[in-house]
Amino acid sequence: MSAHPVQHAADLNRSAAIASISAALFLLALKGWAAWSTGSTAMLGSLADTTLDLIASLATLLGVWIAAQPADDKHRFGHGKAEAIAALFQIVLISISALVIASRAVEQFLSGARVEAAAGGIGVSFAAILVTFALIAWQRHVLRKTGSLAIHTDSVHYQSDLLLNLAVIAALALDQYAGLRGADPLFGFGIALWLGWNAWKASKAVLDQLMDHEWPVEKKQRVLELIALNPDISGVHDLRTRTSGNKDFVQFHVWVDAQMTVRQAHRVMDELEARIHAEFPEVEVLIHTDPDGLVDEVGDAGKDVLPPIRINGTD
Repeated sequence: MSAHPVQHAADLNRSAAIASISAALFLLALKGWAAWSTGSTAMLGSLADTTLDLIASLATLLGVWIAAQPADDKHRFGHGKAEAIAALFQIVLISISALVIASRAVEQFLSGARVEAAAGGIGVSFAAILVTFALIAWQRHVLRKTGSLAIHTDSVHYQSDLLLNLAVIAALALDQYAGLRGADPLFGFGIALWLGWNAWKASKAVLDQLMDHEWPVEKKQRVLELIALNPDISGVHDLRTRTSGNKDFVQFHVWVDAQMTVRQAHRVMDELEARIHAEFPEVEVLIHTDPDGLVDEVGDAGKDVLPPIRINGTD
């Protein structure tokens, strides 16, 4: 018997987090030696980034583990937002890393310092690229299965590492072999800007989830189209949606015939949930029934949003 989809997703997320930690530990040792032997600001920036990668990956592992815990009496909607909190922690670390690297780059540029033993640093950066490619490939596989926000943020960071390592190679080569003194700190400053930009982009998805941002318009419209296929529903209002971790929530009020019995209304709601779950299997649906035309809400919440679709596909 196959594992439950939610448990399988949790196992995949955990495996991606552990792979990330393992890669960060390996790269930390390599880049530590390279930064010490070359004195390169770009390599130092790469080392600082990898150090924060390790801390962030540990936070990711904790976040996906907590998010996978079932709902309890104190967390009736589950623990999915632990992923968003872990991702937010990563963003803070990335931002700090960018500021430290930029400061170091400016200091080295003004002092005119040169790098040493560039060949070793270049070799380490090539090795880092290979390890990072392997990690990202596994993360993408996991994301296709789970859509985890914490793993996504971690993957975005490691994708930036590919460019970061290429920048380190370019900086070392230009400084050591082309004699361009300012290449290393300039590339280091560019790395800092890149990290800051990635932190800014990643923050939107995290804040949207923490603030219970509504689903995309297309996704909400599809749910309404599924509801409209039921001929017993005359209208829908007060539609609310949100996402927590890898779990979606949707709630709404429906209008039904005022003469319908409780048993009949319950059957209609069961059919409605089944139709939604057929296309969105992991979504949690909460439906409130109202007699046709009754509106307790004010403003837009009381407006009918049901599209003009029926079972035969005509208006």
